Amino acid sequence: MLLIPAIDLKDGECVRLRQGMMEDATVFSGDIVAMAKRWVDQGARRLHMVDLNGAFDGKPVNDKAVYQVREAYPDLPIQIGGGIRDLATIEAYLNAGVSFCIIGTKAVHNPEFVAEACKAFPGHIMVGLDAKDGMVAINGWAEVTDYEVKALAKQFENDGVEAIIYTDIGRDGMMQGVNIEATQALAKAVNIPIIASGGITNLDDIRNLASIEADGVTGAITGRAIYEGTLDFKEGQTLSDQLAAKASSK
Repeated sequence: MLLIPAIDLKDGECVRLRQGMMEDATVFSGDIVAMAKRWVDQGARRLHMVDLNGAFDGKPVNDKAVYQVREAYPDLPIQIGGGIRDLATIEAYLNAGVSFCIIGTKAVHNPEFVAEACKAFPGHIMVGLDAKDGMVAINGWAEVTDYEVKALAKQFENDGVEAIIYTDIGRDGMMQGVNIEATQALAKAVNIPIIASGGITNLDDIRNLASIEADGVTGAITGRAIYEGTLDFKEGQTLSDQLAAKASSK
């Protein structure tokens, strides 16, 4: 299972939000490339970047910071979300060398766009589904919809998305541990990779997620825990690799 450090961008700075609230942001660094280096030096094999301003504005705002990281680490896969609402934005990111574009709010408002994007850019589209009590939330988590997360995930699987990034918004940024049951249930409902997000706090969460890797949980995004020190990123990735090796040897 791949452990993926999150770099959330707000006003050109690396921040973390609590439960998606822009007014409850903790700033961790104003140097985005230096922050990326920190995680690369600790063994990160992919970066998860989110343009928080873009998520609220509906268009890229912090894209220059993403490009700077890409230029500094041309061989490092980057997945980017936030403000991706049209094919031109996807094309611009992919042309710059970003590996995956994550469609969030637009996927719920206009599911046909996901199918269109998958057709235009096969292998490069992910969908981010944020949920509370099994129901999808959109617009920076400001609105909980009537859509069930499993049903939408199945639809996007049929469209050809590369993976689903699943966030339990009740736990994100709250250091309360991962919602293993909900994550496993979603992974079992589809046949594409699930990347878990929200609530990862310590090595026990890595162990718990590794226990359901066989169900299709191939990655885990971690943010506040590695910034505040309750989880050592290098130690977490090493543990995940060891658990995967042990499972494969059985």
